[in-house]
Amino acid sequence: MATASTSRAPARLASQDSRFDRRLAEILDYATDVFAEKGYEGASMRDLSRLSGISLAGLYYYFDSKEKLLYFIQKHTFSTIIEQLRERLETVTNPEERIRVFVLNHVEYAVARQKAMTVLSHEDDVLRNGYGGELAAIKREYYRICLGLVEDFAAAEMPKHIGGHGVSLGGMSTRTAVMGLFGMMNWLYTWYNPRVDPDAETLARELSDLFLKGVRGGKKARRGSRAQARNRAVSIRGNRSPKARKN
Repeated sequence: MATASTSRAPARLASQDSRFDRRLAEILDYATDVFAEKGYEGASMRDLSRLSGISLAGLYYYFDSKEKLLYFIQKHTFSTIIEQLRERLETVTNPEERIRVFVLNHVEYAVARQKAMTVLSHEDDVLRNGYGGELAAIKREYYRICLGLVEDFAAAEMPKHIGGHGVSLGGMSTRTAVMGLFGMMNWLYTWYNPRVDPDAETLARELSDLFLKGVRGGKKARRGSRAQARNRAVSIRGNRSPKARKN
């Protein structure tokens, strides 16, 4: 687990840093379990102390508040997902494959860390002040990465035009497509069951197929709808009586 420093962390030797960071990571894992089970409002530092076996004084040495714990959990989760994604995208150039990499990266983390994703979803708007602002900026970065991937795909797949909602996927705004994709992925923590559902790689492929086929199918359907509308209009004009057409 990636580590983060706190305002209380004193200068330490390298070996001390390693022990400190491991302990910090353990506390974050325990805190994730507590928040996932009881929610941020229902959880307390005493709950975390009982679960982790660390004294309250020991916990406050690392984190001076429950709010800071939640902040580090959310920041670590988003930062890890984004860092792993950037590394994976470095070697992939095909627009469709880059979207599939995005989905796989998200799904793998969501399946492996369901409790962390629960905390992200349930405590999305708890943090205020600087903590909330910093996390909102990270979320916007993640959204922009996905939007860029979908816009690249749209440009490669079909003639694009710029409208009020950005690049179009054959009439569908890329924002709509991106938010729909996040909607599919972000609910995994509520239903994924490893005993009956496929592994992360298979699941990511299936979700990618749903998204890409939906976008491509929607393009064809919209073209068909426009053609049908034109045919109906022609039919109506053709069925009018001479008197009606004259009027």
